Amino acid sequence: MGVTTVRLQAEIERHLDAIANRLHRSKGWVINQALAEYIEKEQREQERWRQTLDAMESATRGNVVDGEKVHEWLESWGTENEQEAPGAGKKAKE
Repeated sequence: MGVTTVRLQAEIERHLDAIANRLHRSKGWVINQALAEYIEKEQREQERWRQTLDAMESATRGNVVDGEKVHEWLESWGTENEQEAPGAGKKAKE
């Protein structure tokens, strides 16, 4: 395990002390937990951004689903004739 020195603002240090005391844990444990959660959140956001860019690129290539088909599918939810999700259509004509 590595050791890193961090200068904390006084207010953050007070909150960190309070949390560590309340949880009966060390400040190092609290910091590790907080950083692990932050890193996980950042990785999820980075993955969402990548998926968004992929989706935009796919739509630019014309890989889209007709809006009317999507509405028909949504309206079928919960009915006896519930439809399968519509697949991507053929490349849009330019």
